[in-house]
Amino acid sequence: MTLLISLFLFASCEKTSTIGLEIDPNTAIQGSLVDTVTISSRTLSDKIVSSNGLARNPLGLLTDPLFGKTEANLSMAVNVPSNAYSFGTTPTLDSAVLVLNYGGEFYGDSTSNFNLEVRQLVDDLSASESFLSNQSWLASNTVIGSKSGKLYPNTRVKVTDIVTGKADTIRSASPQIRIQLNKTFIENNIININAENLKNNQNFVRFFRGLQVKASTAATNGSMMFFEFTGSTSGLYLYYKNQNTTTNKPDTIAVNFPILNSSSPVASTVTHNYSTAVTTQLSNPNQQYPVTYLQPLSGLKTKISFPYLKNFVANVGKVVVNKAELVIDLSSGTDPIPFNAAPRLALYRYDIAEQRKNIPDNDRGSLTTPADPRVTQTAAIFGGYFNAIKKQYVFVVTAYIQDLLNGKTQDYGTFLAPTPTDQFSLNPSMASGARSVIGSFKKNPVAGDNVMKLNIYYTKIN
Repeated sequence: MTLLISLFLFASCEKTSTIGLEIDPNTAIQGSLVDTVTISSRTLSDKIVSSNGLARNPLGLLTDPLFGKTEANLSMAVNVPSNAYSFGTTPTLDSAVLVLNYGGEFYGDSTSNFNLEVRQLVDDLSASESFLSNQSWLASNTVIGSKSGKLYPNTRVKVTDIVTGKADTIRSASPQIRIQLNKTFIENNIININAENLKNNQNFVRFFRGLQVKASTAATNGSMMFFEFTGSTSGLYLYYKNQNTTTNKPDTIAVNFPILNSSSPVASTVTHNYSTAVTTQLSNPNQQYPVTYLQPLSGLKTKISFPYLKNFVANVGKVVVNKAELVIDLSSGTDPIPFNAAPRLALYRYDIAEQRKNIPDNDRGSLTTPADPRVTQTAAIFGGYFNAIKKQYVFVVTAYIQDLLNGKTQDYGTFLAPTPTDQFSLNPSMASGARSVIGSFKKNPVAGDNVMKLNIYYTKIN
């Protein structure tokens, strides 16, 4: 038995080099690499977009040493809990709390002490048709609620649920900010108002108008918070007592006047006060700089182009692009805590009408248009995610470069901009605060340079 096993073992041992077929050098595809294609890059202001109907809305104040100051405040319509809501005959208000539910995104210094102030809107948001992110909404000078202290965007809170006729219960709720509002203001503007103003949502929003929240801080860095108004958590919670007609005893009642962007507008107003370095680039759009700037919240994008790509075809001839990669280095030292680099970038192009389009490598189609057959299998393969080890972003742009070389697609402009990790957006992102400073093309880079380059692996054809 031992002899037979030994024979089988020796008979099955072969060198790994003999496994499979040898490649015939005469038939092997010979690929070449070029990584010196000139790339032009410019910092541009991104377009202003609507801030209503977002998955999450920004609120905060960021003071970034590289970018400057960014401020965002919230203006919100408040909805009735139901049509013809009644507080009863003898309501007595215990308290009023504005609840803002965190939206799962936070950028900046979480240790900063913030001061949040609430005012009543003078403008009726529901009467407007435009909610652009640079649009300001007039509010009263009177502060009707405030809260100061540190922010806890990831910490669940304990809240008391009022159960009519039963004992109150304490439960754990999602991370949120709770701001006490002035009782007299709520009594005069909600509790004791004419029943006609509570008849339906349209009447109430027109009468009450809404609330505005502004954030300020003395901290050096600050932060940008994000809140969601798509669920049932955010709202104006009123706790009041009313006489129970059955027991003739007072009952404590809790009611939520919800803040829902599907029912009435919720808008963020974002302002940017840029640093000298950024302002200089914006004022000189025809000059190439060693770095460019990327910022969300309708902030900054980078336009790139390949001005001499046609010369590549003229010099080399027709080629098949086996793979093309756009490699973008983060500029060294531009991501100090708490200003981490944007975790993901979007890459898109303009068509002849300057409409934003996916490049073919990321064109996954829509309900009305089919996907490009050359699209990468997944978003991860397409790229754009920040590699924290290499400090760079990489995009696969094989089909796009092939189309540019063949003249199938005209280069009307290719753009980079931050986009949230959980969604790829062609439009300026209002759902993230993270920014990046990236390197530019350099003809003769040396070790340690932070650059942008295009790697083209190609095969020459007849």
